[in-house]
Amino acid sequence: MAGHSKWSKVKRFKGAIDAKRGKIFSKLSKEISIAAKSGGGDPDGNPRLRSAILAARSASMPNDNVERAIKRGTGEGTNAQHFDEITYEGYAPGGVAVIAEAATDNKNRTAAEIRRIFTKNHGHLGSSGSVSYMFHRKGQIIVPRSSIDEERIFELALEAGAEELTNQEDAYLIITAPDQLYAVAEALRKAGVTTESQKFTFIPDTIITVADESVAQQVLRLCDALEDDDDVQNVYSNLEIPDEMLAKLPA
Repeated sequence: MAGHSKWSKVKRFKGAIDAKRGKIFSKLSKEISIAAKSGGGDPDGNPRLRSAILAARSASMPNDNVERAIKRGTGEGTNAQHFDEITYEGYAPGGVAVIAEAATDNKNRTAAEIRRIFTKNHGHLGSSGSVSYMFHRKGQIIVPRSSIDEERIFELALEAGAEELTNQEDAYLIITAPDQLYAVAEALRKAGVTTESQKFTFIPDTIITVADESVAQQVLRLCDALEDDDDVQNVYSNLEIPDEMLAKLPA
């Protein structure tokens, strides 16, 4: 189960959004509202909502914001809001495949903006299924390394039904089948394991190595622009950058 995941290297370039506190709170609020609308406002009976609240707490999002987001999702009060979840697929420079997951209250506006971002950054927005066949949908759980030793987390993750455990710089990355994410996360929680986050993700089957620094920068700018869009919740790619170039690029 343990192993090295090449795709995890590019995660260091996804930190730009984390520095923008207002934007990340907005995205977290949207996920909470969507989860509450689809599965109810009780986190004990709604695993997706429980995961969204966990992510919000990890980002130090105020409890009042969390409660308001839940009420928007369940339709309580006057702030009920509906979001459509849409997945966009396309290509970045160098033939790199990109998937952007969005949640929007205006599909036409979002589609036009996503297309504009791809075009402006030398990419191409494709049709549904144009790149997703290169990825597998998986569950992802992150556990702080400081909270548990590797042998113990490996044992617990294996018993819980995880598929893979990767030892990252400051965390353990646990991969599960998509239908086992919440079950594995709950089993770890009951075993006393502190999880930093749990969510669905796309992991590429085929990696595209970009050895040209200018092309790599173009790909990263495209991904950053997508992540910076208010309607985009998550961005995935199959980009691989050689270690020697990785060290030169800004984190």
